[in-house]
Amino acid sequence: MLQRRVNQDSPTTSRDLRYSGRIASTPGALPPKSFLTTLVPSARVMDESASESTVSASSLEDVTAGLRRPSKYSFHHPTTSSVKVRRSSPTPRTDVNSVTNWNAPLVWEGTFDPVVIDNIYRKINPRIAVVVSAVVLNKFVVVFCCVLFLIFLKDFLESSEKYFLVGFRVTYHVFTDNEQEVPKIALGEGRKISVVTVPSAKRWQDVVFGRMKWIAVTIDKQIRGEADYLFMIDVDSVFHNRFGAESLSQLSAVLHRGYYQSTRREDFPYERRPKSKAYIPSHEGDYYYTAAMAGGYLEDMYKYCYEQSEEDAKNNIEAVWQDESHLNKYFLYNKPTKVLSSEYLWSDYDAIKPEIKVVRISHVVKDYAKVRPNGGM
Repeated sequence: MLQRRVNQDSPTTSRDLRYSGRIASTPGALPPKSFLTTLVPSARVMDESASESTVSASSLEDVTAGLRRPSKYSFHHPTTSSVKVRRSSPTPRTDVNSVTNWNAPLVWEGTFDPVVIDNIYRKINPRIAVVVSAVVLNKFVVVFCCVLFLIFLKDFLESSEKYFLVGFRVTYHVFTDNEQEVPKIALGEGRKISVVTVPSAKRWQDVVFGRMKWIAVTIDKQIRGEADYLFMIDVDSVFHNRFGAESLSQLSAVLHRGYYQSTRREDFPYERRPKSKAYIPSHEGDYYYTAAMAGGYLEDMYKYCYEQSEEDAKNNIEAVWQDESHLNKYFLYNKPTKVLSSEYLWSDYDAIKPEIKVVRISHVVKDYAKVRPNGGM
């Protein structure tokens, strides 16, 4: 049973509201002196029995034009080289909060030293698993969706090799119903691709819910013995800048880029229907997190989300934002040990806000009418 770590019956204070939306009307709280060290958890005992498997994959050819929206919808992504930040001694930022009200780090560009953090973790030499899903929706759009999602996969993998935890051991677990079309990508030392075959789906919502089940099963059968940290990242994303070891923790959540500035819990799009297992009352909540990116030891989270969605299905109800609704309920009762700012998942649909000093990864612009033919954003 989940245990609430914060007294939900206590009256809401101005401090609660300030942190619930992350950005205050006054300068953000400065991080404690131990902030830098809290970015690095104690080393976890590792299982060195990771299996080495070679996955044969055919290259993706005949890239179909027009699968993405015109480039005019995309925004320029600022680079880390354009951000003037002291690297030897991080200067606390006063325009954002860099710690949550449960004293977990809230990570922004300029709140950590990337060289120090990466060097510490390289000595630990963790094994990192990344789960991405490229699944066809149904037989009527099989060709289109196959090409579309595998183009996403190619761009995702190529950009990840440039920016995601470079120099660390990474295994990409690709969930797909079309193993033969997984693109061949030049991988760095200690990095590999593992293909997990899963069934196709009739609706994109079914892909979302199925992903929770597949991840839970794959963790149980394979990933648990092969990785120390797991990331789940949407395949329709591209890395633009360094995404380093500062993101690692037992449970890392990412602030949704559409709600990270909100200071009202009532504004968060939580599931508000009591009938759903994802229900969160209007007076509760810390932040609104995206389900498109999460990291850490995720087995319990995915098992919980899948089981709760199954209970909803039995009661003929589907959470308003599917797995994201259940994930936010989980994080309410299981506080993240690290919260990553919206730098760690932006969207090419949105203009970049002043406090977003660098976009590390973003959702690409796409035609939702074709990607999600039964509706939804």
